Amino acid sequence: MWRTLSTSESSQARTLAGLVKEADAIVVGIGAGMSSADGFTYIGPRFEEAFPDFIEKYRLLDMLQASLYDFEDWEEYWAFQSRFVALNYLDQPVGQSYLNLLTLLGDKPYHIITTNADNAFWVADYNPDKVFHIQGEYGLFQCSQHCHQQTYQDHELLRQMIREQKDMKIPSDLIPYCPKCGEPLEINKRTVEKGMVEDSDFWAQENRYQAFLKTHETGKVIYLEIGVGHTTPQLIKHPFWKRVQENENSLFVTLNHKHYRIPPAIRERSITLTQDIQSLIKEASHMV
Repeated sequence: MWRTLSTSESSQARTLAGLVKEADAIVVGIGAGMSSADGFTYIGPRFEEAFPDFIEKYRLLDMLQASLYDFEDWEEYWAFQSRFVALNYLDQPVGQSYLNLLTLLGDKPYHIITTNADNAFWVADYNPDKVFHIQGEYGLFQCSQHCHQQTYQDHELLRQMIREQKDMKIPSDLIPYCPKCGEPLEINKRTVEKGMVEDSDFWAQENRYQAFLKTHETGKVIYLEIGVGHTTPQLIKHPFWKRVQENENSLFVTLNHKHYRIPPAIRERSITLTQDIQSLIKEASHMV
């Protein structure tokens, strides 16, 4: 029995803080809504100011659509992606909500799974052994043909692409190529059509996450979902529902403006907090 569920206090922040204090362990699932809460949005001025030329040429509607666009050649692909990676990885500043979440979690046993591929956890100084990037990371390259399971990193090359690009194209000699098959490299991200290169570090992240889940199959476990939509529910949302159903002492807690259907089997052990994510986590972090 969770004591916090019976409180008469109406504050969502107090409810969240109380649940975290009471929990034996916390599994955190983080989606795009978390970074958006800190202003790292893929629409509006942030997108329009960084890519006016690509928007004009292709009538692109948002940065996510643009990042998956089939550009006319690799010179154009890397002209876009180098700017995209700089904005959303290399130069993305620390998000206050990520700092506040770290305070909220405190010394509780926790592990994070995220569909975000930005740098948010690294600049906020999270323990990398407690974060699973299931959708890849923008700062990594992979073979465009997925010929082998290894990723690469060259931040200086990305900077050079930005400096030397002209008319929405980088110089051809800056295109990175796979050392195995000779095909161009691309950004390490999962797509519906091709999946994603999953290297040894990816599987190490996966194994640590699964070990944490195994350790905390029973007890008062919170499956805390923050800013997760319904684009890829099979990665966070559905597994969280399944684990809550399997552990009668666990709770599903979701921070989201939108209301998504919750299975009848876990509705009595589900809590939806609709307050603005940034203000909610900030207030709750001051109460622990």
